[in-house]
Amino acid sequence: MFVIIYLIAYYGVFRNWNPKYRPEASSCLISLAHGTPAVFLAIFAITNQSQSPRGFASSNTELQNIVLDYSISYFTMDLIHYLVFNPNDVLFIGHHLATLFVFVTCRYLVSHGAFAILVLLGLAEVTSFCQNTWTLAGARKSDVAAAGKLYDFLSPPFYAFYSVVRGIAGPVFVYKMGAFYLSGAADNVIPRWLVVSWLVIVVVAISVSILWVANLWVDLLKQRSGKMEKKMT
Repeated sequence: MFVIIYLIAYYGVFRNWNPKYRPEASSCLISLAHGTPAVFLAIFAITNQSQSPRGFASSNTELQNIVLDYSISYFTMDLIHYLVFNPNDVLFIGHHLATLFVFVTCRYLVSHGAFAILVLLGLAEVTSFCQNTWTLAGARKSDVAAAGKLYDFLSPPFYAFYSVVRGIAGPVFVYKMGAFYLSGAADNVIPRWLVVSWLVIVVVAISVSILWVANLWVDLLKQRSGKMEKKMT
């Protein structure tokens, strides 16, 4: 499905775009097709208790496994995109490989822990729609006036939303997740080495996200202060 969406985006939706931006725009489109649906699917899968109760040590339900497979498909396709068009983007390639490691081991190796992983997925993807819209607008802001206005309009609320999710909600949940798993409460169903691997990957991902949005805030404040100085002179 994601391969088809990517090809439609690249050869159809964005066929008139500058070749420099077509791959990134196509990647954004498959991210849109994954992000928001993944949030609702994850919420449904972790709140549906018809198959088993939810919890950090609970076995994966069929619904949870379907959501994991859905996300594995997306990250695999987007990883291919980066390997083909941006092979030097080590940060994103590493992010996708690490994310796939977490999803694949949760889904196919231990078949436990999907509750925690899907909560993290929901937190990661709840900003997806704003981020992809902002990214697409940013790609055309220099040659399309409307895109520039949209980019400027979205930047502050997107940064704020992203900061709250990645800077507050994410760390709070990871703390609870880490406290549970490191207590040994799930050692009989999820090996300690795997739990530690998941936690390291998540903590690094959140840290990089916080650094990324912090740099965006700095750039925005510099731009705003520069405009203020021009108006005053």
